[in-house]
Amino acid sequence: MQGKIVKGIAGFYYVHVVESGIYECKAKGVFRKDKIKPLVGDNVEILVLNEQEKEGNITDILPRKNTLIRPAVANIDQALVVFALQQPTPHLNLLDRFIAMMEYHEIPPVLLFNKEDLDEELHREYIRSVYHATGYPMVFTSVKLDDRLSQVREVIQGKITAIAGPSGVGKSSIINLLQSNVSMEIGELSDKIKRGKHTTRHSELITINEDTYIMDTPGFSSLYTLDIEAEQLRFYFAEFREYEGMCRFNGCNHIHEPGCSVKSAVESGVIHRSRYDNYVLMFDELKGKKPY
Repeated sequence: MQGKIVKGIAGFYYVHVVESGIYECKAKGVFRKDKIKPLVGDNVEILVLNEQEKEGNITDILPRKNTLIRPAVANIDQALVVFALQQPTPHLNLLDRFIAMMEYHEIPPVLLFNKEDLDEELHREYIRSVYHATGYPMVFTSVKLDDRLSQVREVIQGKITAIAGPSGVGKSSIINLLQSNVSMEIGELSDKIKRGKHTTRHSELITINEDTYIMDTPGFSSLYTLDIEAEQLRFYFAEFREYEGMCRFNGCNHIHEPGCSVKSAVESGVIHRSRYDNYVLMFDELKGKKPY
């Protein structure tokens, strides 16, 4: 029987099997021997030991499409990077760091801007102009406007979506509204893990429907530092890619070099100045990091 790990705590793994429910499983000893640890998001094979109690063993971990270390999760299809249009106003340098981190892990970002009901200064039009050249999907929504959440449901349908972003932007409210109509299997999971030993918050997959999950990842919101060489940074800015190889010098970092096609695109307005300035700031920071 195949399922997906939706939560893992203290050596127990909770596996969602479509149309069967949640099974509490232990991992076979062979995984420890091979130093392989099952992760939330893993697709697994399980052997059912007790159908009535929904207990089993994980016997195999299917190949992963990607893996994050902090938080330790697997098989993310996309990241919903959530910022507010107002209260607080969006910190675009921080947003660009989140985006670069997603690009580094090859996780496609979707940019969601919440609190549209408060956006009297039309920040959304400026945001659209900044990120238009990236090609990333952009969703403008409000948890107070019911019709807006339909767009969010469309972009997460059929995917595992991790939610990231700073505090105070409405991530929890969005998660709560999206799961307001989930099946009773989630209640079943809640019952299974209320056994005293399970109190610490861990990464968890929230089932929206049989093939749609939201990944609630405590700690993910602070995951915006890059452990890379400065010269690699340009590969994580999507709008720079079409200019790769078009500069006067091979391996152009788009900083001080003459004949730079990216800087020309910035001057002509094709690439937004805000994105480029944040790139330069991040490049300088990475350049100044001391190797250890």
